[in-house]
Amino acid sequence: MGRSRSGGGTEPNSIDRALFDADGPRLSVGTLLGSFVPPSVAQRAIAVSVATARDVYERDESVEIVVEFKNRLPVPVELPTPRQRRWGWTVDGDLEASDERLYTRDRPSSFDFRAGEKKRMSVTWNGRLERVRTDGRRESVIPDPGEYEIRAFVATREGATRPSDSTSIRLE
Repeated sequence: MGRSRSGGGTEPNSIDRALFDADGPRLSVGTLLGSFVPPSVAQRAIAVSVATARDVYERDESVEIVVEFKNRLPVPVELPTPRQRRWGWTVDGDLEASDERLYTRDRPSSFDFRAGEKKRMSVTWNGRLERVRTDGRRESVIPDPGEYEIRAFVATREGATRPSDSTSIRLE
């Protein structure tokens, strides 16, 4: 019988080995506790913010979009996603400012955060809307002047409450 680190003279269980084995991975108590956070709680723990440098842009001008995701919990969380896309952005509901259907692998994935971790991403919208015509050809359209909503989100399953945030810009 091997030496026990858990006292009591028996083989250590898998949690004992993961936490204390000198030869194996060492997990913190926080990591262990984070593995018990259900996805519904993890979704509410992630704060999303989206911002642009200005509120007003010229038509056809590029717009830098900055997205920040923050785990508000003191333990790691994992957000399951049904596809390989972990997060996304839209302009007036069009994913990545396009009405073209974008494909991502159907393999599930997850968006993982360490305790209190912030992830910051930036994308540049070229100021145009991509459209697919009835004949299948794509065209790039300069949007009309007006208000446009930019939204960023975690790509959790459809129908679920997605962690998200939005901001508005005006095109003149």
